[in-house]
Amino acid sequence: MLPVNYRHLHYFWVVAKEGGIARAAERLDMAVQTVSAQVHELERSLGHALLRGAGRGVELTDAGKAALHLAEQIFQLGEQLPGTVRDAASRPRVRLSVGISDGLPKPVVRQLLQPILKTANLHLICHEGEFDPLLAELALHKFDVLLSDRAAPKNPNLKVFSHHMGSTPIAWFAAAGTNIPARTRFPQCLEVLPVLLPTGHSEVRLLLDEWFRREHLLPRIVGEFEDSASLMTFGTGGLGVFPAPESLARELARTHGAKEIGRCADVSEHFYAISAQRRVVHPLVQSILRAASPQN
Repeated sequence: MLPVNYRHLHYFWVVAKEGGIARAAERLDMAVQTVSAQVHELERSLGHALLRGAGRGVELTDAGKAALHLAEQIFQLGEQLPGTVRDAASRPRVRLSVGISDGLPKPVVRQLLQPILKTANLHLICHEGEFDPLLAELALHKFDVLLSDRAAPKNPNLKVFSHHMGSTPIAWFAAAGTNIPARTRFPQCLEVLPVLLPTGHSEVRLLLDEWFRREHLLPRIVGEFEDSASLMTFGTGGLGVFPAPESLARELARTHGAKEIGRCADVSEHFYAISAQRRVVHPLVQSILRAASPQN
């Protein structure tokens, strides 16, 4: 199949809209033979007839109807092109590309980015994934900053720099309506209630496992999640009690009716912004770091 000639497609579109080659030729101010030849060229390149004779005019074949549907979309976008280009030239966007480690709770990500979300003409691009691949991409300058629950490992071959953004204690939450045994106190209730946890790829999971050992607890684990958003979704949905940053307690109560049942002593989740340069030059990244500095 030959590449589509968009001039030929435009002639076909006009013929289909006008209902005949003669009327299309009049609208285009072209000879009938020229318009007819251009439409035949389009049919030849696509390998299917798009029109057939119908009385004094033409009608669309099934292939023609499919072609017209797409042509409508193409030329509608074409009509938007001048305005889009004009707007882009008159109002340059402020672009920020952010990598987000999937172990970092999404409400925390929003809190960290809050200082720049009202920036005029902001174009925010977020890439979520596992920490190690994102770190490698940051080192290749594919992101402006990486938000994570851990600092970058010390590696002389990896030219990245970690900026501590703050920390929050880890608390445990239960969905609205969860029946907590009256005679079982926290944290012993975690051996009775179903428990949801992040998988081992998360930094906070390592801290929680150590906390379980210190407290001599054998939690009744019913689910493990790589993605923090899935963990909270299933937790607030009632599958089991779950850990989350204590700073999210008010939001979890407001949006999901979840209640805090206890805190982990000496267990906090830390947040980092990792850059590919020691001296951050991107103004939006600078704003994010300045807003977080009192928490450090």
